[in-house]
Amino acid sequence: MRNKILRNFDAAVADIPDGATIMFAEFGGIGSPQNLIAALNRQGAKGLTGVSNNHGGIDGRFDVGTLVEAGQIKKMICAFTAPTHPSQVTPFARLFNNGEIEGELVPQGTLAERIRSAGAGIGGFFTPTSVHTELSDGKEHREIGGRVHVLEYALPADYAFIRAWKAGTFGNLQFRLTQRNFNPVMAMAAAITVVEVETGIVPVGEIEPDNIHVPGIYVNRLVLI
Repeated sequence: MRNKILRNFDAAVADIPDGATIMFAEFGGIGSPQNLIAALNRQGAKGLTGVSNNHGGIDGRFDVGTLVEAGQIKKMICAFTAPTHPSQVTPFARLFNNGEIEGELVPQGTLAERIRSAGAGIGGFFTPTSVHTELSDGKEHREIGGRVHVLEYALPADYAFIRAWKAGTFGNLQFRLTQRNFNPVMAMAAAITVVEVETGIVPVGEIEPDNIHVPGIYVNRLVLI
């Protein structure tokens, strides 16, 4: 069995090239891969496309907003392109208004399903979400069951940054709390999945099968916090 455990976070992101597409399981709290993001910030890759629930940069911690502010990201694909509070000016909002970064707004459920479809090997799907809005402009429309739907394509990535509560040496992952949001589908949708692990990397078989939320076949790199 190939060793998936790396010695530190810098080693885990050392080979990420300029221009890569990276998923960040950014849902706040313990679900955010803060250490991997900090390592990528040190590594300095640029021209990145970020895929995340939001664009970060709100509470001062390491998140995808750190990379946005550092000029490492050229485009964000996310469900929230505006700050959650009008009085907040996030790095993304400032750069977007100045024409220095691209943004693609995707409804949250559609974003999750586009990512899940990539992991499941599904090329696309029809959804009624966004019909009759600007978000559906230029997309194929089809009436299904008497209701108009738009075609959305799967959204894969080169890398996914994931945070898990526990992992097995093969890469089986167990999540807790907000880690159960985008982490599972993102882990399956990327060519290379990199995981920061909170409490321990344990021998194969120590995590009960019912507690395995992502099978190790989808995981490439593990780093213990």
